[in-house]
Amino acid sequence: MAQPANQPRFRADELPSLDPAAIEVAYLRERARRRVRHERRTAAQSSNARFWVVIAVLLFLTVLFSLSAWHEVQTTFGL
Repeated sequence: MAQPANQPRFRADELPSLDPAAIEVAYLRERARRRVRHERRTAAQSSNARFWVVIAVLLFLTVLFSLSAWHEVQTTFGL
């Protein structure tokens, strides 16, 4: 049967020291990840808005062409 991995146990006075450069790199990496996540969310929202604007324009053009075709049919056949 598999045994759990041994994890190092440190006393309070023996905690490993943290490298300030590593902390700064991790901080910059997290800021970059947060920025990319925000940009993705903004791009998704704007693409959603663009989709609905295009649908509205196409619907407007469809109605416009339908009404003009109906008008031509009425004038041609005298309905």
